[in-house]
Amino acid sequence: MVQYLLSVYQPDGPTPDPAVLDEISRKLDVLNDEMRAAGSWVFAGGLHPAASATVVRHKESGPLITDGPYVEGKEHLGGFTIVDAPDLDAALSWATKLAAATTLPIEVRPFHGER
Repeated sequence: MVQYLLSVYQPDGPTPDPAVLDEISRKLDVLNDEMRAAGSWVFAGGLHPAASATVVRHKESGPLITDGPYVEGKEHLGGFTIVDAPDLDAALSWATKLAAATTLPIEVRPFHGER
């Protein structure tokens, strides 16, 4: 099995209404349970807004620490799921379900090496 990172990209802007978020959360709970039952779920988590990010860069004089996301953009990493999958097609299947649950784009990337 290969581990894949399913990155959830969300647009910058106001947080959706609680009713919308509650429905998404319910769908994510169902999907995470499905992934666990299939033996594919490794870990998942949501992130605080991009404005809460701190970036550390290596400089000869020592670390340079700055507030804010690494890059400015109209979207940011809002959360992620790590799955075990036998191949890319299986990972894409989980990503398709994650996109449906969150209504957001999902980027799929394998980790280096196999376990």
